[in-house]
Amino acid sequence: RKQLIDLRGEGFTFIKIQGMANSEDATLSLCSLQREPIMSLINQLFADHDESKEKFVQQVAPLSKKERQELMKDYRALYSMAKDIHLAVSSDTANLLYMLVRSGGFKNIVEFGASFGISTIHLAAALRDGGGGRLISTEFEPSKVRNARTNVERAGLSDITEIREGDALETLKHDLPASIDFLFLDGAKSLYLNILSLVEPFMHPGSMIVADNAGDSPDYLQHLRTSNKYITSKFKDIEVTYKL
Repeated sequence: RKQLIDLRGEGFTFIKIQGMANSEDATLSLCSLQREPIMSLINQLFADHDESKEKFVQQVAPLSKKERQELMKDYRALYSMAKDIHLAVSSDTANLLYMLVRSGGFKNIVEFGASFGISTIHLAAALRDGGGGRLISTEFEPSKVRNARTNVERAGLSDITEIREGDALETLKHDLPASIDFLFLDGAKSLYLNILSLVEPFMHPGSMIVADNAGDSPDYLQHLRTSNKYITSKFKDIEVTYKL
């Protein structure tokens, strides 16, 4: 017997299948997101995200519109200000990341922007459940690197996950896999095209890209739509792209 779990986002619908087996072991083997220690950890991280998001809103509220625009352009200042803020993806996007990686059988992933590790855990869990692989993630803020590494270790996924500390424009210049199957962009929007330029030579037909809040990166979107190398489509607040 199978139970359909409907995960609906505005503009698109996810259907996630949770099998119901006779033995507890069979049920638990389906998806590591649905068993401990990852299940409780994710729930806590999303709760922490909601709390820290409110603090960040209060932090930037006194800024004028012009000051906010200037802050968005200076990614170093922005992420230093947000060093204690989770800046996590939504639960819908996190589930989508898991499903795309798992269903695609991807083995080598690059993530731009780990924050506290919610998306990192979903990506690494998909690798684990699909038989293994390698995830290279990046994070600019040192305190977030420490937290993300701790959370990934708590999830039991540190053996397949590397979190590189520092500016991704530097940390992704070297030691990338010969073939990259999946790229997730969720750091400074002004750097999306730069990060893609670093990773693109290692991508292949069938590789996929998911970019969160890509509407804030018009040069990145223009590249996707004019290069004739991609099929791309917007779903809610994310851009999902397939390399031809």
